[in-house]
Amino acid sequence: MFDLPLFLYGLFPALLLPLLTWIVSLLKGDVSIVDSLWSIVFLALGITWFTGYEFTTSRSILVLTLLGFWALRLSAYITWRNWGEGEDPRYQAMRRKFSPHFSIKSLFIVFLLQGTLAWIIALPLLAAITGSRPPNLLDGLAASLIIFGVLFESIADAQLAAFRSRPANQGRVMDKGLWRYTRHPNYFGECCVWWGFYLFAVAAGGWWSLLSPVLMTFLLLRVSGVTLLEKDIVERRPGYRNYVERTNAFIPGIPRDTASAVTQ
Repeated sequence: MFDLPLFLYGLFPALLLPLLTWIVSLLKGDVSIVDSLWSIVFLALGITWFTGYEFTTSRSILVLTLLGFWALRLSAYITWRNWGEGEDPRYQAMRRKFSPHFSIKSLFIVFLLQGTLAWIIALPLLAAITGSRPPNLLDGLAASLIIFGVLFESIADAQLAAFRSRPANQGRVMDKGLWRYTRHPNYFGECCVWWGFYLFAVAAGGWWSLLSPVLMTFLLLRVSGVTLLEKDIVERRPGYRNYVERTNAFIPGIPRDTASAVTQ
């Protein structure tokens, strides 16, 4: 059953945390810090709904545990990756586009927008935490998919960080490890995580939260993920065109040059 009052109560952390982070961004002159906030908003929502619901189940404890593992890892990694790098070029372009008074506009078009999106995407967490159905096979599949997704994106992030740390790789295309099978293994792992949370919701009777994984998949593929990152990367890295021709954009697969060799 959809608990509307509890869902609406989640608006408080979903909007308060972005508001506080926006104030910090004004002091730093850097909107990029919103990226570190993204997963923390989900954790805050999960904690809010967990503590606000009168019953605690083994499923709700497991969901909150996995949520915390995913959220803290992702936020820590993004914070470490962006430390000392200055404002991300994406936000610099946005700053130019929405000037003057971008500092004020950013509260709405960056921070509160992300908080609202997180609140909507978190629907499976609400369903899983408040569901009363006993644990079943779907719970095991859900946990396995989330763990797989977190490990997949964690390994991909570690591989990319190691690649970028070598001066000889400056300007080169990362096409080793998991990046050999998909151009965006971190986004694929993220997608698995949210379909995993949706399976938890279905196990609890919350099939109605389907909007969440569908919206997250759309964002990763068409909005803030694959499409945005690859918008001008071919011009900046000539070798990327060949990488695109032989490597799947999202779902892992055998590189096409290797596939041809196997066929022959």
